[in-house]
Amino acid sequence: MSEVSSVSQDEWDVWRAFFRMRRHLDLALERQLQHDAEISGPDYEILLALFESPDKQLRARELGTLLGWEKSRLSHQVTRMERRGLVQRTECDTDARGTWIGITADGSRATLGAMRDHALSIRRFFFDVLTDEEKRVFKDVSGRVMEVLDPSPCAESDDAELDGAALEGAALEEPSLRDATLKSETLGSGAA
Repeated sequence: MSEVSSVSQDEWDVWRAFFRMRRHLDLALERQLQHDAEISGPDYEILLALFESPDKQLRARELGTLLGWEKSRLSHQVTRMERRGLVQRTECDTDARGTWIGITADGSRATLGAMRDHALSIRRFFFDVLTDEEKRVFKDVSGRVMEVLDPSPCAESDDAELDGAALEGAALEEPSLRDATLKSETLGSGAA
């Protein structure tokens, strides 16, 4: 018996409902950010991380780790944002190989402009449709899943951390892999 067929129809239904909801929620939040602040979701992730950092800047490696992004993805995104004047790169004085990424005044304005509307969108699309008990359950379930995907530093499974990040990135960011995943889920569940 394959691992795919060991998932029950009810479990596939739960997975598909979650996957569709999360995908549509991501798209709705992305559209709202673009409409309200004229920035993308990835722009906002970087800007918010920099905005919340004590010196309004982070080392490129630290920012990539914080966001869970690969070096190349971060580099391309920062280059696009730098062209628009939202961030700036500076060389690290103490490490010739290191680069600081800092938020500019325009980046700070964009972040502040997006924060309130983004929070309202999250409330409208997510929190307002859940009861207090559902919010607690959702938080608990999310925590348990994250423990499996990203074990605590005390866990000896560094490989599991890397595999979880690679899976998440592939399923969420690469349409061809995401589509292949959905097709194999559909085929594996017995649905046509």
